[in-house]
Amino acid sequence: MEIEIRDETIRLGQLLKLAGIVEDGAAVKELLADEAVRVDGALETRRGAQVRRGSVVEVDLPGGVERVTVAGD
Repeated sequence: MEIEIRDETIRLGQLLKLAGIVEDGAAVKELLADEAVRVDGALETRRGAQVRRGSVVEVDLPGGVERVTVAGD
């Protein structure tokens, strides 16, 4: 899945909500606590981490890995 952003960066929690992977901040915190989120291959545990255009976010979900690519203008 590819998500377009207007700015250079977006917070990780906002990106996961925009992508429809989570519904709210509590769900984001749970994924991060479970060490289920990687940004460009590196484990990420901060909800407010800045994700840049071109980054690939992978979320390990019960149904498999969801991959989100951050794109922009």
